Amino acid sequence: MGGIYDDNMIDVLKAGAASVLPGWGMAPDTNVSLLTVSENATFLATDPNSGAKLILRVHRPGYHTRAEIESELAWINALRAADVVDTPKPRLRSDGSLVAEFDQGGVSRHVVAFDFMSGSEPSADEALVDGFFKLGAISARLHGHARQWTRSVNFVRKSWTFDTTLGANPHWGDWRAAPGLDADGLELLERLCSHLDQKLSTFGMGNDRFGLIHADLRLANLLVDGERLGVIDFDDCGFGWFGYDFAAAISFIELDPIIPALKEAWIEGYKTVAPFSASDAAMLDSFVMLRRLLLTAWIASHPETPTAQEMGTGFTAGTLQMAQDYLTAEGAK
Repeated sequence: MGGIYDDNMIDVLKAGAASVLPGWGMAPDTNVSLLTVSENATFLATDPNSGAKLILRVHRPGYHTRAEIESELAWINALRAADVVDTPKPRLRSDGSLVAEFDQGGVSRHVVAFDFMSGSEPSADEALVDGFFKLGAISARLHGHARQWTRSVNFVRKSWTFDTTLGANPHWGDWRAAPGLDADGLELLERLCSHLDQKLSTFGMGNDRFGLIHADLRLANLLVDGERLGVIDFDDCGFGWFGYDFAAAISFIELDPIIPALKEAWIEGYKTVAPFSASDAAMLDSFVMLRRLLLTAWIASHPETPTAQEMGTGFTAGTLQMAQDYLTAEGAK
């Protein structure tokens, strides 16, 4: 593993995470093991005596402020209190705070902890259709809560608009740096961006279609245990189009033949909880294209992550295929 999250860095972060565990009541000899590396590094802490488990998330520096992290946890706690979704409880520290910090070479690293949730990531097979029916209903409940929830004046989260995804101020970097992108591909994706910008501007950001969303409901952030579909990792939650939550749900599997069935199931599940208009449904393919190009930018700006290393130039090629098919379907020049 190279770059910012090489093996040495993982060891440093593991030690830092272990150093703040006493604040969560964990024993000094607690075992800390790496679970995943993506935007952040996530660890499993297991008490060797009691067997108690805790999930620790060590935040990437420079991405979220402490206020943003606390706002994420505030929404999770509100969702749990209203029984909107099955999601792990953020754990309070002994001093009453939710966020710990440790120093890593002069850089302050934020750490948060969650209760352990059982389950496994869904597989992209026929059984996933039923899962997406449930996910559609979950998404509708999340959006319904977001519409009526009175947020604190201190609540702050990022917005996922065209400007902050593919435009002048992108959160995840410039898609133009995508591995393997040549001049013809660049021209195609520039046309795609122009079309998406115009289409999203026309669709607008009214309260009926734009608000607080999870923004990363992909398979890796879902946990299936029997009939329960749990949702984890609200780290990217922010203000975006409600339909974008479907696009995020099919991240990295956009070209799978099962996608039309997943989209239909998601919409039908959504409608069991709240209306989802024909105009909303008509925008889903555009949100999928927006998300795919955003992921292409993320891969370019996070080359040290296992996901980026696995996807490589093949992901860029898939993005170009999707862009051509999308623009043709849209009748765009």
